[in-house]
Amino acid sequence: MHQLASRLRRLPPSCGPVRLIGIDGHAGSGKSTFAGRLAGALGGAPVLHLDDIASHEELFAWTGRLLTEVIEPFRRGESARYAPYDWRERRFGPPRPLPAAPVVLIEGVGAGRRALRPHLACLLWLETPREEAWARGRSRDGEEQREFWDGWVRAEERHFAEDPSRPHAGLLVRELSEGYEVLPGPLGDAGGHLDVTHREGPPALW
Repeated sequence: MHQLASRLRRLPPSCGPVRLIGIDGHAGSGKSTFAGRLAGALGGAPVLHLDDIASHEELFAWTGRLLTEVIEPFRRGESARYAPYDWRERRFGPPRPLPAAPVVLIEGVGAGRRALRPHLACLLWLETPREEAWARGRSRDGEEQREFWDGWVRAEERHFAEDPSRPHAGLLVRELSEGYEVLPGPLGDAGGHLDVTHREGPPALW
């Protein structure tokens, strides 16, 4: 993980002074866990979770808000401020700062969407089959979220049919029994900027 982190640090800035790293994949594929571990390897890099940007009414129609609240400030070299969504209260909370750090991770379904890719230094795709990922997510969230998941799956299928991310990934990330394997993505080795980190050690050694 530290080898991958060091290579991401060496990428050229992509959004003002920020190297914005997208982490995409199907819901339940392990994006949040991977992003947390990568952020730790990066010395505490900020992580923006797209679950905080989306809402019940806008599962995927949040591009304008993200561009206004996060991307545009970063392009000016300023810290961003965004209002995280509370999924239980069904409302947006008070603004939260997001510093324009050298590396910022943005993780969630749609992190590699067409409107964001020009601002990314690298796009990583969690290579978990969608049925496996969705089953994991359903199990995690329990029976009370069954109806939400039924609607989510249909919305995610529509999103990726219209705006796929995986074909544009520089790296594919596969979760192993211990650690991760990082392979060249369809884009081809992060567009030529990033060497490939193969099998990582167990998490306890990161």
